[in-house]
Amino acid sequence: MKKLLYAVAAAGLSISLLTGCGSKAPDEEGKTIVIGASPSPHAEILAEAGKLLDKQGYTLEIKEYNDYVQPNVALDAGDLDANYFQHQPYLDQFNEERKMELVSAGMIHYEPFGIYAGKISSLEALPDGAQVAVPNDTTNEARALLLLEANGLITLKEGAGLNATRQDVVDNPKNIDIIEMEAAQIPRSLPDVEIAVINGNYAISAGLKVSEALACEDSGSVGATTYGNVVAVKKGHESDEKIKALIEVLKSEEIQKFVEEKYEGAVVLLP
Repeated sequence: MKKLLYAVAAAGLSISLLTGCGSKAPDEEGKTIVIGASPSPHAEILAEAGKLLDKQGYTLEIKEYNDYVQPNVALDAGDLDANYFQHQPYLDQFNEERKMELVSAGMIHYEPFGIYAGKISSLEALPDGAQVAVPNDTTNEARALLLLEANGLITLKEGAGLNATRQDVVDNPKNIDIIEMEAAQIPRSLPDVEIAVINGNYAISAGLKVSEALACEDSGSVGATTYGNVVAVKKGHESDEKIKALIEVLKSEEIQKFVEEKYEGAVVLLP
């Protein structure tokens, strides 16, 4: 009999251990939100949001990921309630490739592109034939060109939009020389060009202040509204009470103030 009891106890322990290694722990009252996020700025913003959610009786459990695949895999598997690291085009592509049904519960922020001064101190001082550095990958180059167009430096072919390349420039009144290069390398090239278009995260890494850029994407720009970062959930959970509470807090005045003070324009909350 003792041997049988030991066997049952051992079996029970094995089941307990296996359960602990699987999906997230049961949330009997629906008050725990398990969310996956990139370390910065997403997890930092969530940590601040967690303080506000705590006052509402929710516990926010943040799991950090350093890649762009596992957060979606974990969400689809049920190990997460939500994730916060990606923009909508990436989510759409991931769903198509992996046959998943993950959806946005809300668009939270974008990281704006800015035009930074190199050899000149203002856009008005831009000389004829000036060299302008832009990212060489499709998505980022299009955003850079749209920002240059928004500031009157070029005109793009009608309908080019977020697929625009240098070949889509149809009017270039100052004959600027658009130089394509790897996005991460552009900050180092500032001393060699008149101006450069740089993504917010690379600007911060290089010690540049977005608030001091010559021009920036605004919240209504095509780039901002298309590439705003979303909180993703499994389809059908967009209206879960705890998810709605999370989105409400992330769009609150308190988080707005935190983001403005911490990131100085490198991260911008969307309405």
